[in-house]
Amino acid sequence: MKCLILAAGFGSRLRSVSPSKPLTPVAGTPMIEHIMRRASLGGATSFVVVTGHEADRLEAALPAIGERLGVAIETVRTGDWEKPNGHSVLSGADAIDGDYLLMMSDHLFDPRIVARVLAAPRRTLTLAVDTLLEGPLLDVEDTTKVDTGPDGAILRIGKTLERYNRVDTGVFLATPALAVAIREAIAEGKQGSLSDGVQRLADRGNAWTTDITGLRWLDVDEPRFHEMAEILAGDDALRDI
Repeated sequence: MKCLILAAGFGSRLRSVSPSKPLTPVAGTPMIEHIMRRASLGGATSFVVVTGHEADRLEAALPAIGERLGVAIETVRTGDWEKPNGHSVLSGADAIDGDYLLMMSDHLFDPRIVARVLAAPRRTLTLAVDTLLEGPLLDVEDTTKVDTGPDGAILRIGKTLERYNRVDTGVFLATPALAVAIREAIAEGKQGSLSDGVQRLADRGNAWTTDITGLRWLDVDEPRFHEMAEILAGDDALRDI
């Protein structure tokens, strides 16, 4: 299963740690390498990385990472990296035929999350979600919230939801319909975020979730979470993160 990683953004909140968020060292290893290793353990077989900010630096580093991990890595450079992340999805999805895993370049996760998403019933879109809505590893203010029905269907998604029962872990299994939905959302005047596309699919009953509660994940988007990632990555008892 091909895996699309969005790595084009500016990463402003992590700039004090590293000029390139995907290449930010975590226990001495670039964060994107941690992500690829975990994705591979969960079932990803090759990668497409969307680059933008600091593209030259990231693209120069990826061949060595691919060699160390024994995986093929293709890069797609987007000119829309300053726009919402749905534009990066569009750039990357154009290079992929069929279904694909979709991940962020700043989310570390237990490989079993990927395996669980791949084992879920095939839908138009499946998102790994957590029912743990607070805790030291979660930035509630910045986290994308998800409101689901009793059957696991996504009803609403967004960072500003006041009522929600799940949080987005940043691991998706997507079909080509996601890119279509993002383009439709843009045509309707939306900014073109990934959540805009997911919400459009949800409105049609085509966006679903799989519950990964109990499996560890971490959004490393600011220095305090980078410090946590360093601790977790260096602890054998927590090596799955």
